[in-house]
Amino acid sequence: MLTDQEFRQKSDLCLESLYGELARASEDYDFDVEMNNGALTVEFEDPPQRFVVSPNAPVKQIWVSAHVQSYKLDWNGTAFILPATGETLREMMTGAIRKLIPDFTL
Repeated sequence: MLTDQEFRQKSDLCLESLYGELARASEDYDFDVEMNNGALTVEFEDPPQRFVVSPNAPVKQIWVSAHVQSYKLDWNGTAFILPATGETLREMMTGAIRKLIPDFTL
């Protein structure tokens, strides 16, 4: 089990890394990405959609809101993963964006 400080460090590092990758990808694809107060937001104009990725410290999870669904990712010792599929946060976000931009790659 992660301590509060370990969770903050790991979730911050994970979200900052994802933000960097998405910011670079947004130059080639039609979406905007922002990092604000520890939460990552990805916005699409057509069709209008917003994905939000944020740490939830009390339960030590990263929560993702995308496609009118909520996903809760747990730390498995090496990465934050979606328990139902085993996908990492990066893989899950890539799949979610591909639903709107089929040729998307990170």
